[in-house]
Amino acid sequence: MQQDIILNHEQIQHKIKRIAYQIYETNVNESEVILAGIADKGYILAERLQKELHSISDLKIQLCKITMNKLTPFGTIKTSLSEAEYSNKSIVLVDDVLNTGTSLIYGVNHFLTVPLKRFKTAVLVNRNHKKYPVKADFKGVSLSTSLNDHIEVSFGSTDMVSLT
Repeated sequence: MQQDIILNHEQIQHKIKRIAYQIYETNVNESEVILAGIADKGYILAERLQKELHSISDLKIQLCKITMNKLTPFGTIKTSLSEAEYSNKSIVLVDDVLNTGTSLIYGVNHFLTVPLKRFKTAVLVNRNHKKYPVKADFKGVSLSTSLNDHIEVSFGSTDMVSLT
């Protein structure tokens, strides 16, 4: 199976830096922002965004890990923070790839049970195959792909986004 590299390590870092600046610009008047990363790769992306935000701003950035079954996201969703810890705060829900929007829409729904100051979404790759009315407020790259294509985000010793 052929694998086409869409983004290499340096390009991913550039996209993360750009998204971090957008998050900062949107929340410049806030003292704290919650980056809620959908496990596993969305949380890794949130960690990298946190590191970048610390280097460019004085915002307090708190990480929240969202755990859900992506195949059946309407089940139990768990967060590493309590509702009181993210109530009345600015939240950015982070995932690696926005494909159909299923994970993001159920993640958004989970947070809507408490009052929030602001709610935004961030993804590294937006595939534009949404079946739910959810959008990425901050995105690294938008791709026009077929439904048969598979996007793989790899974080680690060789960061890359590939298409198979």
